[in-house]
Amino acid sequence: MADFGFDASLRLHKTDEFSSVFAFRRVVRGRYFALHYCPNEAGKPRLGLVVAKKLAKRAVQRNLVKRIGRDVFRHACASLPAYDLVLRLSAKVADVTKLTMREDMHSLFERLPRQAGDTRG
Repeated sequence: MADFGFDASLRLHKTDEFSSVFAFRRVVRGRYFALHYCPNEAGKPRLGLVVAKKLAKRAVQRNLVKRIGRDVFRHACASLPAYDLVLRLSAKVADVTKLTMREDMHSLFERLPRQAGDTRG
């Protein structure tokens, strides 16, 4: 039975952690999201979320995007390589359905290179 929790060890917390992922300059792009990634030494994937006010005006929207992102990550976590991931909203989501956001996020996780050493993207 898989554990679908999202404890602190699966999150990026510090600005330095986010900065190192962005500095690695590897990204997989979808219609509404960009998934930045870089290998880590933690031995398991970790996630950070970036949802700009410019793209999701209301706090309710931003919180929904983050909640869906964490949920998709939790379910995909067992099959992901040891990467630090930053899921960043890259397009306005005013009229986007939850299912569409979920599918876009899921496709990004599937398109990640499978080995942490394989950084072609």
